[in-house]
Amino acid sequence: MGATTRGLLLSCFHGGGSEVSRLLALRPRYPSMPRRPKGAAVAGDGGGGEGGGGDLEAAGGAGSEEGEEKVAVFSVSGMTCAACAGSVEKAVKRLPGILNAAVDVLGGRAQVVFYPVFVSENIITEAIEDVGFEAKLIDEEVMEKNILLCRLHIKGMACKYCTSTVQFVLQASPGVQRASVALATEEAEIRYDRRIVSAGQLIQVVEETGFEAILVTTGEDRSRIDLKMDGVLDERSLMIVKSSVQALPGVENIKIDTKLHKVTISYKPEQTGPRDLIEVIKSATSGLVNASIYLEADGRDQHRYVEIKQYRQSFLWSLIFTIPVFLTSMVFMYIPWLKAGLERKVFNMMSTGELLRWILSTPVQFVIGRKFYAGAYKAMCRGSPNMDVLIALGTNTAYFYSVYSVLRAATSANYMSTDFFETSSMLISFILLGKYLEILAKGKTSEAIAKLMDLAPETAILLIHDHEGNVVGEKEIDSRLIQKNDVIKVVPGGKVASDGFVIWGQSHVNESMITGESRPVAKRKGDTVIGGTVNENGVLHVRATFVGSESALAQIVRLVESAQMAKAPVQKFADQISRVFVPLVILFSLLTWLAWFVAGRLHSYPNSWLPPSMDSFQLALQFGISVMVIACPCALGLATPTAVMVATGVGASQGVLIKGGQALESAQKGH
Repeated sequence: MGATTRGLLLSCFHGGGSEVSRLLALRPRYPSMPRRPKGAAVAGDGGGGEGGGGDLEAAGGAGSEEGEEKVAVFSVSGMTCAACAGSVEKAVKRLPGILNAAVDVLGGRAQVVFYPVFVSENIITEAIEDVGFEAKLIDEEVMEKNILLCRLHIKGMACKYCTSTVQFVLQASPGVQRASVALATEEAEIRYDRRIVSAGQLIQVVEETGFEAILVTTGEDRSRIDLKMDGVLDERSLMIVKSSVQALPGVENIKIDTKLHKVTISYKPEQTGPRDLIEVIKSATSGLVNASIYLEADGRDQHRYVEIKQYRQSFLWSLIFTIPVFLTSMVFMYIPWLKAGLERKVFNMMSTGELLRWILSTPVQFVIGRKFYAGAYKAMCRGSPNMDVLIALGTNTAYFYSVYSVLRAATSANYMSTDFFETSSMLISFILLGKYLEILAKGKTSEAIAKLMDLAPETAILLIHDHEGNVVGEKEIDSRLIQKNDVIKVVPGGKVASDGFVIWGQSHVNESMITGESRPVAKRKGDTVIGGTVNENGVLHVRATFVGSESALAQIVRLVESAQMAKAPVQKFADQISRVFVPLVILFSLLTWLAWFVAGRLHSYPNSWLPPSMDSFQLALQFGISVMVIACPCALGLATPTAVMVATGVGASQGVLIKGGQALESAQKGH
């Protein structure tokens, strides 16, 4: 059981496929879908039947001089036995341009690797239907390096309208095959063809909609590291750093950020690694510049901390002004001696309380609440009103009506004014509190992923060998500095720092946190080990094979992140509602004002067309503001993705990998 689980997991992670999500999709293996072809080469020469299928990952990874390869998945109905599967397989393999085909009779699927320059999906579908089965294309994937998966961190999104807008413009961009935007993580995942569009152009597309985009990964870099530079960072030193790093074998790209004192390096892990890069920087500058791991490589956590701090400060400042406004309008009016002071007339019918509330509510409306104005302006410029528009309309209506009422009282000897300054200031304060709690909730959804990363040890013991391969020493290094082919010493009770295989020693390793196997697994020379697992007894010498982003643990984290980006069916339904939600709310608010306007007019002046009474107008105003502000679609857009993020993250921390919201919804329905 343990060996089978461990072998299956390692084949999933290190099988050589192009994407983690596809690699981890455990496909049934039947006689018609053999695990790996017998021969060294994969050929689509029509050798059908049960022995003619091949491993799709192996086939898809094979190079082609005829053009790019694709793998298409067809739903085939009507198959009842292996003979049916063989008929479908033979029919497909007879077509020109077919590299490989495999049929899953129990799952009712056929997976075909082919050259699109010779054959199309429609021709394959017709070939399957010609042998008496119904076929339908359900998925296709380009099997070459020009199709990449880019991730962007997007700042400024407030609700589902924002995510829908960003997703729409990305999806409409040339070269983009699929785009998914998650409000809870504030990230976009874009599958694109780098021959048509670049990651920089995708960032520009997002920023043209009024949001700020930060590149997380272009999908091009299998290994990338961010280093922090300390020391003398003048122009000459930076030029030396750049030229010396570029001269190192395996370095593909280097980018220096002088403001953050950060250098980002893309490299081939087979030729170099982070330890070599750090040593080159130090030696090239004669020790004037030192490099270390940049702790916050993508800046997302730092951005979240800054955002939490900003909203907390905004909320506290709003309370300083809002509490006196609330007290003077709702509490002090019931204390006789305070009421007399607040109702004292300053000029004509304008009272001290009204003037005080006006002064205190103005900073809340225009200084503390300015971010809502900025968000509303950007939303209206791109033609997609969001919750910021609702907040701005609601609070401005209350504030400016109150200003009108107070100014009219100041210019009249008998007008009794009614203000709603407390409504606008308290609404802004409560919304700031809600935003603060929302950001805290978003931060907690990533805690499970952080716990996954904590499985890896912080340090590792690196063995130093002489030219003859004898161990001459050892030193403790940061586990993130491990390079391919390093030999790591794992002591009893310690964690395995990297994926690899045992070259010396024997022990038992607890792999339950990765494979779910509860019993420790015996390890001896030649056995594979997984980073993050715990060595029970005995000392092991492990040669690192998969490090950094190639490790099993890193790929699990990427799988969980991709699962959190995937939308559940119920979330797609909520997105459809949210697209028309805000305009409908604005329409209903206007209809509410109109209805109360007409009702007040008919009640006060049933036989005339004079304006309604002021009480009716004030009541209509209150109802309109209530409808507009309470109806902000925050919960509609955040409830499902937050639940999915928590479920996938917690599941991963418990050893259960969940492939997104659709799997959770299907499990709940018992499918």
